[in-house]
Amino acid sequence: MQDLKIAVVIGGGNGIGAACCTVMHAHGWSVVVADKDEAAAAAVADRAGGRAFGVDVTDGDAVARLAMEVERQVGAPTALVVSSGIFQANMPVEQTPPDLFDRIMAVNVRGTYLANRAFGERMAALGRGAIVNLSSVTAHGSTPLNIYGPGKSAIITMSKSFAGEWGGRGVRVNTVSPGITLVPRVVERKRSGDRYPADLDAQMALGRCVEPAEVAEAVEFLCSPRASAITGTDLVVDCGWMTGALWAAYGGLRQR
Repeated sequence: MQDLKIAVVIGGGNGIGAACCTVMHAHGWSVVVADKDEAAAAAVADRAGGRAFGVDVTDGDAVARLAMEVERQVGAPTALVVSSGIFQANMPVEQTPPDLFDRIMAVNVRGTYLANRAFGERMAALGRGAIVNLSSVTAHGSTPLNIYGPGKSAIITMSKSFAGEWGGRGVRVNTVSPGITLVPRVVERKRSGDRYPADLDAQMALGRCVEPAEVAEAVEFLCSPRASAITGTDLVVDCGWMTGALWAAYGGLRQR
């Protein structure tokens, strides 16, 4: 009998994607871990009792083959999580090389589009499925990440379009927008003071940054039947960073 809880996590080899694999496995999903770094995908799949595949999300043929091979070897997925992406250094726009724009958009936006297209059309043909694309709080306002933020904003708009396209055929499409999340590179930068201010935690309404598993729990919820009436929405998981942002002009959030 076909497993009706198969989740494909693209970009599952590290960071939030890896956390999604762990959490979804804990909730009873059979997890397929796909990543450009196939060794990293295999390590995560080993911990989550799943299968690993290598894929370059910028290669449309490779993504289409992934969808076909997952269905052939594992079964038809009921959930797709797209967490693949590359970040951007904080630099003035006039110092940002145009080829960096092309590279970030190719991975973050084109990659998300290709993955949704390849898996979404198969889900729609079967009349069921849920897709969650990872966006970012940088999609919701002005930041110095002048390529990354607009790309993440495009992912939200694109996901809403897909939600309208496939909703009538039983496929839900949503996004999750994490705030500053304590993946290893963020933990190191926070410790070293390389990127973040010393009072970073105080800028969050909850007084701390987000744990990767907290983002993953939101993703799993949106993939699950518990979210059966939710599509075309964006769920912000940021420990109240956006909530607290405007308090800076009034002396900052009140501390205990």
